[in-house]
Amino acid sequence: MIDELIKLFEIYGSEKYDENISQTEHALQCALLAQRENASDALVAAALLHDVGHLLQLRGNNGNADFSQDDLHENSGANFLSSTFGPNVTQPIAFHVQAKRYLCSVIPSYEAELSEGSRRSLELQGGPMGAIEIAEFSQSEYFEDAINIRTWDDLAKVENIVSGQFADFIPLLERVATQ
Repeated sequence: MIDELIKLFEIYGSEKYDENISQTEHALQCALLAQRENASDALVAAALLHDVGHLLQLRGNNGNADFSQDDLHENSGANFLSSTFGPNVTQPIAFHVQAKRYLCSVIPSYEAELSEGSRRSLELQGGPMGAIEIAEFSQSEYFEDAINIRTWDDLAKVENIVSGQFADFIPLLERVATQ
């Protein structure tokens, strides 16, 4: 799996996904933000890999992104990773889009502060949550981790900074991998 992740990032990581930085740079910035907050290795791995579903979409579409529909990248990414990583990695990934929808519902200014790409994808992802969804999501086991990933996701869109390389995180991924 780790070799496959390396290959995905080598082939598709330089692609932009509706932001001004590459997929790889966004992933690295997220992981570094998680590390700076002393997140567990599993949560750092989740931050690094939270958008791997976008890379899977690019692979499936011969490098072309389709912005006209929700690609459900959170689900495809979590499912893809589940053969190697446990729920402490995959569930925050699976819930990070719900976290965006939740935050848009409970923080009045949050949606206006999203990047243009995140606002556009919010529409496709169902928009802000309703009251029942809020209640259910806020009780989920990985709620806090998903909120953290979403927060780092929002901050990890800084242009023209060097955040290292994907290979820097391979030892961490190997430690977290369940087989």
